[in-house]
Formats: sequence, structure tokens, C-alpha cells
Amino acid sequence: MNPAIVIPTYWAADPTDSGVYDHATAVDEPLPELARCLDSLDDVRGVIRVIVLLVARPGVEDAARARVNAIVRDHEGLNPLVIGTAEARLIEGCIENAIPGLGGETVALRGYGAIRNMGLATCAMLGHDVCVFMDDDEVALGPDYLVDAVYGLGQLTRQDLKILAKTGHFIDANGSHLADVSKPKLWERWWSKRREFNEWMEPALEGVRICRSNYACGGCMAIHAAAFARVPFDPAITRGEDLDYLLNLRLCGLEMWFDRSWYVRHLPPKTPDDPNRFLQDIFRWFYERAKLGFCSRQPSLSHVSAESLMPYPGKWLSPELDARVAHTSFARAVLGPNRGSYLRIWQSGRSEARTYATANASSYTRLLNFWPSVIDELWDSEELAARVVACSRASRAGKAARDGASQPAPARGTAKQPAPAGAAQTKGEGA
Repeated sequence: MNPAIVIPTYWAADPTDSGVYDHATAVDEPLPELARCLDSLDDVRGVIRVIVLLVARPGVEDAARARVNAIVRDHEGLNPLVIGTAEARLIEGCIENAIPGLGGETVALRGYGAIRNMGLATCAMLGHDVCVFMDDDEVALGPDYLVDAVYGLGQLTRQDLKILAKTGHFIDANGSHLADVSKPKLWERWWSKRREFNEWMEPALEGVRICRSNYACGGCMAIHAAAFARVPFDPAITRGEDLDYLLNLRLCGLEMWFDRSWYVRHLPPKTPDDPNRFLQDIFRWFYERAKLGFCSRQPSLSHVSAESLMPYPGKWLSPELDARVAHTSFARAVLGPNRGSYLRIWQSGRSEARTYATANASSYTRLLNFWPSVIDELWDSEELAARVVACSRASRAGKAARDGASQPAPARGTAKQPAPAGAAQTKGEGA
């Protein structure tokens, strides 16, 4: 196998200005999470390449790029490749030239799903047949991190099911594999998923090493090309793109598998209460439910029900979601912090989320039709890869990264090596 480790990293002028993302690193942060993450990978065996996806708030990208360039220069042994705006434009241009009808921010450095798709696209462009996602606020715990990541991939289970996507999990700063179930605040009573999560996780941690999963950890996930050439992340999802990917796999007749022996340590920074994050979650769950409902009526896709996802996350895809949203938003508006923001969510945010879900429920099925052609066009594209790598190296050498972006994208039909057999066989098998 030829795996690459892909790490999205988010930067802003101020850590409280993370925008739509969970958290961002301040450009003047003396000890950035990314540096700690790459330090942990220096001793990992078998690292072929680390791809860093740089997502920066408007106005700070140059400063963020300078910080990231300085960090990766200390880790040349990881063969790092930074994908910022200039490099992303080259990849996006190639896709647009080849597939003009794709449209939207399907592969981009904006939005959780599109950012993950940029990781898949970069792996395809470089001919990596396994994409191993890691988050910048995590650390590998030993030299066998990558060995564990690819363990079982491409193999058959005892039921003759091929393992093409797998997830590990994380331990917290205290070494716990389970969520903290200490008594939540009153206004969190209907919104906490921790007990449901633990109800699924506890037996999974005690069973066989690899089992069928109801859980996905985006910072500890490995996807074989035979899966990512067929199944993209969903750019329309506002949060939880990792769990959404598990559902996307099931829609396409594939599975996410859980490896209890593969895990990282998660060391996230503290983040303040954010009403916008809660609103994104509402949009997420209403959209997820609407999408699965629409897809269940498509004969080319598998039916994924809330019942099949019990105890977690099935309840969040069931009719009881409406009551959970209503009770939580009202309780936060009355009892919690930022009451005015939560009152607006209770008054209008819920209906806006339902409108968004209805309007976008069919969008993913359209993307499924185009995606195999995207990966086929990018696969092992030597000319595009050379230009992207040259653009990234120029930035690290202190030259203007935008110089590389000013060059036209390679024309459709540029000679390249064929995609791996598993990927090539899936072309055209979308919805």
C-alpha cells in the first residue's frame, strides 16, 4: 500500500474567531497544535508523505502560510506537502476543465466536507491508494500508528465483506476511551450524545479487533482508494462530516469498520460556548435526516434507517430529533449563556434548518454521479502533481505561492497512470 497522512489545519487572527469551524489556531500562537501533531509523527514508521490542508480566515492566509511553512520545514523527513489557496486552485482548475458540470465547492478549502474531498483529491493526484486522516489537535502514540492505520484494509472479513474504510478512535488527556458522562447542565439534558455514544463504544472496545461501526472519528480514519474513488464526503453537511461519511458509505453498499486497537490522543483547545455551533448542529441533523429519507427512495442506493443505527446515532435521525432541538434551544434561551442568540435559534433557526434540509436533500445523489470521474481524472496525474508540488515548494522557499496558481490547469486527457483496480471498477457506479 501507498498511504498518505492528510491533516486539515485551521488558522485565524484570533482563536475565538474560528468562524464555522470548531476551533482555529491563532497565527501568533507560540505552540501550535500542528507542530505538536507533526512532532508525534516524526517517529512513526513507514510515513511516505504528509499532506497539510491549510484553511485560513480571510486576511490572515499569508501569515498562516508563513507559520505552517516554518513548521513543516522542521519535519522534512515526513515529506510534507502544504495545500493552500494557490495549490488548491490548480486542483480545482483541473477538475473544472475536465468536469464543467460539477459546480459548487465540492473540492475546496472551505467547508468541512469539501476540505476532506480536497484531501481525497490530493491523494488521488499523487497516486496514494490510502488516505489516512488525522486532525492537527491529535498526536500519534507510537511508531506503529501507520501500521495500525492500514491494518486490515483491502482484506475480507469472515463474512466475505471487504474492508475499504475504517475508523479508529481517540483517548482524551486523561487516557479515557469513553465520553465523560458527568451530569450535564440542565439546558444540555436533551442534547448530550455521550451516554448513547458510550453505549455503543463500550462493547466495541471489548470485542474483536475490527467490527462494523456506527461511529466515525475524522481524526483517525483510513480510506482505501476503492472506496474514496466511489464515495465522496458531502459538501452540504455543516458539521459531523466524518459520521456523515459512514452513512454515505452505507448508501453505496459499503461499510465503515471500527478498529479498537488504533487510536490517537485528542488534545483540543478550550473553546467558549458558541450559539452558531449549536445552530450548525441543528442544520446538520435536519439535513442528515432529510438526505437519508430522499436517498431511501432511490433504487440505486441502499436504505439506511435510524433503527439500524441504534443506540448511536439513530435517535438523532429519528422523529424525536424535533423535540430535542425545540427543548434544547428553549432551555438555553431561558437558562444558559448567550440567551438572546439561542432565543433567535428557537424562534427562527429551526425553520431555517428545515428549509435548508429540504432544499439540499437531493444534492448528494448528484455528486455521486460525478465523483468517480473526478478521481479518475486526477489519478496519478504527473503533470498536475508536479505543478502543485512546485507551487508548494516555491512558497516554502519564500517565493510567491500565487505564481503557481497563475498557470493554466493541465488540459483534459493529460497522460497519467491508470487508477488502482478497485477504483477503476467503481467508475459510473454512483446513484
